[in-house]
Amino acid sequence: MDTTTPQLVLVLGGCRSGKSRFALELAARLGKRKLFAATAEPFDDEMRERIAKHRADRGPDWQTVEAPVALAEALRNHAAEADVVVVDCLTVWLGNLLCPEHQPPRWQPDLIPSLLVALAERRAHIIVVSNEVGLGIVPDNALVRRFRDEQGRLNQQVAAIADTVVFVAAGLPVTLKGKLL
Repeated sequence: MDTTTPQLVLVLGGCRSGKSRFALELAARLGKRKLFAATAEPFDDEMRERIAKHRADRGPDWQTVEAPVALAEALRNHAAEADVVVVDCLTVWLGNLLCPEHQPPRWQPDLIPSLLVALAERRAHIIVVSNEVGLGIVPDNALVRRFRDEQGRLNQQVAAIADTVVFVAAGLPVTLKGKLL
C-alpha cells in the first residue's frame, strides 16, 4: 500500500472477528493524527459498555467524531485534520438509518451515494470497518432481509472503490483486493 497517497481500506468480518482491532493496528502504522468516526449510539447499557471498551482500546491519542447518521458530512468536515480515519462501523451506521424506531425516520436515498463520494474524495487514509452479514441463513422477516440486502450492496459498493479489501476471521486478516503495508 502506498502510504503517501490517501488510501481507502475496507475491513470486513463477522461479529467479534477482530476487524476493529485490525483496523486500529493498521491506522497506527499509517499516521500520527488519528480520527475515529464512531457510528454507534449509546441507546442501552450493553451498547454504552461496548462504546466504552472501544474508546479504551483506542487510547487517548485518537480524536473522535460522532457520526451515527451524517457520516459523509463528518468525513468531509474532519478527514483533512487527520492522517488516518477509522470508520467503525458501516453496519451500525446502516442500522441507524433503517431502524423503524427512529422518529422521524432517518432513511434518505441520497445518504449512501453521498458517503461513497466522500470516501472516493478521501483527504486522508480511510479504513472502513463493516460486517459481512450475508454468510448466514435467510432472515425470517422483511426488515432484517432488507438490512442484509442493503448491507451486502453497500459492502460491494465500498469494495469497488477501495484500494484494499481485507476479510478478518478469528483475528486473522486475509487480503481480498490490493495489498497492505
